[in-house]
Amino acid sequence: MSPFLVTSLLFGLIFGQTASLCAPSEYTIHVEKRECAYCLAINTTICAGFCMTRDSNGKKLLLKSALSQNVCTYKEMLYRTALIPGCPHHTIPYYSYPVAVSCKCGKCNTDYSDCVRERVRTNYCTKPQKLCNL
Repeated sequence: MSPFLVTSLLFGLIFGQTASLCAPSEYTIHVEKRECAYCLAINTTICAGFCMTRDSNGKKLLLKSALSQNVCTYKEMLYRTALIPGCPHHTIPYYSYPVAVSCKCGKCNTDYSDCVRERVRTNYCTKPQKLCNL
């Protein structure tokens, strides 16, 4: 192997985090309550993208510190609240949702993320839709 290739490979392994493509991305959440007349489509941002990961197939040959399974996750987030239209008076018509301010590659935090598998996609409306742009 050429010295340039070896240097590039080492640089990529050491500083791979900077080459990651993890950033806030536009996303639409569809929210509805059984009691309310409308489904609300909320435009927000989530963390999405690629993070440098090292394959753990060679884990017997490598130190644990050399292995990493990073995900694109929230660095900073805030919550906003939207009003779901068409709800009767006895129903709480509010829905709070996260907004990604900034993202990072890191360990998955199970306090606010599903780290095991992708959830079943139910991102659609069964009722008439209203759009919420906040």
